[in-house]
Amino acid sequence: MASDSRDRMVRSAALLLRERGYAGTGFRDVIAHSEAPWGSIYHHFPGGKAQLAEEAVGYAGDVVTRLIEQSPPDDPVATLRAFVTIWKQGLETSGYRAGCPVLAVATEAPDDLPALTDAAAAAFARWEEALAASLRRAGVPRARARRLATIVVAAIEGAVVLSRARRDTRPLDDVGKELELAIQDALPH
Repeated sequence: MASDSRDRMVRSAALLLRERGYAGTGFRDVIAHSEAPWGSIYHHFPGGKAQLAEEAVGYAGDVVTRLIEQSPPDDPVATLRAFVTIWKQGLETSGYRAGCPVLAVATEAPDDLPALTDAAAAAFARWEEALAASLRRAGVPRARARRLATIVVAAIEGAVVLSRARRDTRPLDDVGKELELAIQDALPH
């Protein structure tokens, strides 16, 4: 199936981006990882590597957004824990090689490809909105929920980088615990 090959290539690109970054992920890598037919990559992604990376970022953004949205609707601490857990699992199962494909593209996108940075910004925004919605459902005022959601995404992304560098999830655990306290403090008492 053509769409199956396409979907496999997008998923493979997202997985490779999180381990190798934008510069280190090429069409050959994606074809080998996805086991898709060689010619199909040019058929499905006539815009080249940039188009594939943009779609991979969208895919990764959607996966994490769904995880956040599937957390208990009125429990932002449980939502935070689920958000932390997805990153911990990715780090541990990859031997600390896997970071965030969205961050990789956001930090490595060439200046002449603003659509890549825009795709990363959109993914981060979806995560922030999903987290803010969880906070609002628990009674946190809109402006504070938005700020806390931004802090959560920024802090977790930074903790993933530290955990990767240290080959240890302690930074992620520490940041998660402190973010839990911040969220609990923001909840109506």
